[in-house]
Amino acid sequence: MVTVVSAVALVGLEASRVVVEATHSQGLPGTRIVGLPDTAVREAAERIRSAARRSGLGWPEDRVTLNLAPAALRKSGAGFDLPMALAVLGATGKVPREALVDLWAVGELGLDGTVRPVPGILPMAAAARDAGARLLLVASAAAVEASLVEGLEVVPVDSLAEAAAVLQGEQAARDVVATPAVVTSGAPDLADVRGQTVARRAVEVAAAGGHHLLLSGPPGCGKSMLAERMAGVLPPLSMDEALEVAAIHSVAGVRAPDAPLSLVPPFRSPHHTTSAPGLVGGGSGVGRPGELSLAHRGILFLDELLEMPRWVLDALRQPLESGHVRIVRTQAAVAFPADVLLVAATNPCPCGNLGSTSQACRCAPDRVERYRSRLSGPLSDRIDLQVELRPVDPDRLVGPGDGEPTAAVAARVAAARAVAAERWGPGTLNRSVPPAAVRATCHAGAVRALASAVEQLALSARSFDRALRVARTIADLAGDATVSTDHVDEAVAYRLATRLAAT
Repeated sequence: MVTVVSAVALVGLEASRVVVEATHSQGLPGTRIVGLPDTAVREAAERIRSAARRSGLGWPEDRVTLNLAPAALRKSGAGFDLPMALAVLGATGKVPREALVDLWAVGELGLDGTVRPVPGILPMAAAARDAGARLLLVASAAAVEASLVEGLEVVPVDSLAEAAAVLQGEQAARDVVATPAVVTSGAPDLADVRGQTVARRAVEVAAAGGHHLLLSGPPGCGKSMLAERMAGVLPPLSMDEALEVAAIHSVAGVRAPDAPLSLVPPFRSPHHTTSAPGLVGGGSGVGRPGELSLAHRGILFLDELLEMPRWVLDALRQPLESGHVRIVRTQAAVAFPADVLLVAATNPCPCGNLGSTSQACRCAPDRVERYRSRLSGPLSDRIDLQVELRPVDPDRLVGPGDGEPTAAVAARVAAARAVAAERWGPGTLNRSVPPAAVRATCHAGAVRALASAVEQLALSARSFDRALRVARTIADLAGDATVSTDHVDEAVAYRLATRLAAT
């Protein structure tokens, strides 16, 4: 008799149903797992046998065969432990077979029978629901995350013995106590930043339209402060967006399974020594999400931008344009979403004092040029707003605050995004609107003025389209339905900052 329990295989963010078939027959004692398992799945034979015996459920003294179908799909991770153990218990009569119909299970087993959570439980639970699962058994620590998926009955268990008791009807299934979603970001207030009026305005424009932003200036002028406070300016995520972000973080293993759902846009700030796979995703096997995908729907802040190697930075070019990362390996090809707002900060030279009014720059011209060449022209083209900051006047540091609080700026950003959503459709930012659609909302004189500026500054066609989108955002912040020459002039001004890219 063959017993069946459903499990989930995760490849990137794509979850697929895996049918776990178990049978036992006469022969030398042993447990064999087939169906393209990886090392972690093959090693499960020892874990599930020890867990069953130490739970008082016994284990067959003959030959046990476990098949994971479809055979062509590679199975990885320890999440197959629990469904394989339950399938064997069903085959030996320790668990009623009828209780396993439409049952799905995900969890790692300890040698003592403890059920442990595994990464990626959120997309796994969604796949189970979409496939018509009746019950999903998961580790208690993962139950809160799995319960975020509506329309699925989640049963938390602490041990294999408890799972068997629930399926035998000897113990009632425990309820999952979900925690409310978190809305507040806890980001510091924008009013803390002194001076830097132009940079503050650029932060507001970038947040309103989703435009990428580069802040350049000597140390201590407020670049990092502005980036950190920009997180509080963004509107909260919708429930669907929050679930999408949570699924990415779950797969990457950076989300606590019992953490509440957060409606706060993510803010990721990797160190400048981060590798290309760490930044855009990849690694061994089919790869995992990188910092770019972990910042999906939020901000990716790259401090000390020009300390990063050029080839690492250039890995951002295609994802920033398409909004997703595609990783191709011999085993599989996976895609991760990467719709981010890039905020970068850099010193103007290796010593950081170029342009400073208090300290002289010690860098030779050729050294400055090599330093700046790490930002290629094509990547610079994709950064819509480039702002040069100057040191703050000491009088402003001791005087009263001269900037607006986060709440006031966030209200204008939310209003501008609402206008854009009404014009282009829900969730659509000006950054991603086709150029032809933006031009239809512009005065003819504004388009001609932008074309003239592009010719004078020797900018690319991509820069033309991106500047036009920035002008559209500036008009939305001003409450204007049509883009005028004034809006274009401000958009072009953000391209007049010191050019850091190599020519």
